[in-house]
This record gives sequence, C-alpha cells and structure tokens, in this order.
Amino acid sequence: MNLRDIVLNYLTDNEKGMQQLITWFLNDVMNEEVAQQAGVPRHARSSSRRAHRNGYRSRSLKTRFGDLILQKPQLREIPFETKVFERYSRTEKALVNVIIESYLQGVSTRNVENVISHLGVNQISSSYVSKVARELDGKVTEFMERTIDSHIPYLYVDASYFKVRDGVKYVNKALLVVVGVRTDGYREILGARVADAEHELTWEGIFSDLKERGLSKVDLIISDGHTGIQSAAGKMFPGSSWQMCHVHFIRAVLRKAPRKHHKEIAETLKECLSDSGRLQEYAVQLDERGLSRS
Repeated sequence: MNLRDIVLNYLTDNEKGMQQLITWFLNDVMNEEVAQQAGVPRHARSSSRRAHRNGYRSRSLKTRFGDLILQKPQLREIPFETKVFERYSRTEKALVNVIIESYLQGVSTRNVENVISHLGVNQISSSYVSKVARELDGKVTEFMERTIDSHIPYLYVDASYFKVRDGVKYVNKALLVVVGVRTDGYREILGARVADAEHELTWEGIFSDLKERGLSKVDLIISDGHTGIQSAAGKMFPGSSWQMCHVHFIRAVLRKAPRKHHKEIAETLKECLSDSGRLQEYAVQLDERGLSRS
C-alpha cells in the first residue's frame, strides 16, 4: 500500500469524513454556477441580474464513498443548469487526489481549478479558485482535528516509510498512524502524520494531539518494539499497558531462528498467541530443540 492509499484510508475510515468533504465541494461549485447564471453573487444587488434564486432541491449522487445528498440551487426566471451530476464520475479520482494533496502538503490552486473546470464550470475566477483551495485546506484540517467523543480502550500504533517527492528529489518520509478500537469493536483511524523520522518526540506530539481532541484514557497500546513509542505512551498515557503486536512479535522470533524452520514456527506461534500459557510452553520447546538463538 502506498502513501496516498494510506491517507485515503485515513480520510475515508470515518463513516462521513470523505462524504462531507465531497458534498461541501460539489455544493460550493454549484453555488458558483448559480451566481454566474443569475448574473450576480448571492445577496448582492446589480442591474446585470438575470434571475433570482429560488431555494434548493435535494438530489442524490452515487459515489464510491456512498450516496451523497447534494443541494441543487434553483432559479425563478430561468432553469438552473449544471453538469456536476453527469460529469462527477469522470472527475471523482481527480477530486479525491486534490483532497489527499490538501492533507499531505496543502492543495495547489491549479489542481483545484482543473477539477472545477472538468465539472463543467466556465469562466472560473482566480479569486474563487483561491477561496475553494483555502477552504478545502480548512475543511481537511477540521476533519483531522475532529473531537474524539467515544471511549477508546485500545490503540494500534505504527509507522510506514515511503519515498516522497520534495522539490526536485525524493526523500524518505514516515507516515505515523494511530488506530483506535472502541468498546463496540469498531476500528477507526484517529490520526496520521507525515514526519521526517519516527522518534519519541514525534509520537509524544501525536499522543498530545489525541488527548486535546478528547482521548483521555487508554488501557492498552499495541505497536512494534520501537522504544520511542513505548516511552511516549508511558509519558502521555500513564497507567496504560503496552504490548508488542502479534505480527511484529512473530517477525522478532523468526529473526532468531534458522530459516528452514520459519514456516513451522510461524504457524505454531499464530495458534499459540491467543493462549499465553501455551505460548510459554512452546518457547521452552524451542529452547530445548536449539531453535532459538537467545
């Protein structure tokens, strides 16, 4: 999975996150269209007015993120015309990329303008494009900083490294991701941040942000063996427990065993991980067979 896929999962993991962003964007585009067709911006007076607004009509739009309910403007003297509904499917990928770009580095006005023009809007002013880009960045930030209003007893914490373009060269960047598990078993990506490296201070910053958003108490934090995560978790969530995730635990064991026994050990460990007593017995067996190097 690449960096954009992970960010996309983050933005869509919340049931309404991406739906709200796309709904806002398309409604805003149609409001710009109706202003052009009416000949005057909303609430303005002008002798060039060609029509008056006449409220909105709800209309659904199918997307890969679910059905959206858009507010299609209406005009009194003339019919309102828009190509948003017929062109959306061909523009969805570009719009999603613009939203991801907004999260990663701030969206470019050129890309915003391209999406709006492909939705069928003509005579796009630079001031309108700048407004949309600025508001989109704000909407994405608002989503990232949304309030955590449910109890999250478990956190899964991990980092993945990717090559990201930085000017004229590609550099390694870390995407730090925190996944919460609620008491009803629902998993939700709570935070994701692109950083130059994975270290204790970075994780402290992420955990601090989560606490400011409402995450007050965590029972268990699961991660790889990174000491920075463990130290940051101990400082920010005192009283919580830490556990190495099963995948990283198996990998750590296999690094200490001969390669020819990897398949056997991996399969047995997967069966034993749900029973700590059985796991301890198997660890003793590995030592007795000389398959553990520590």
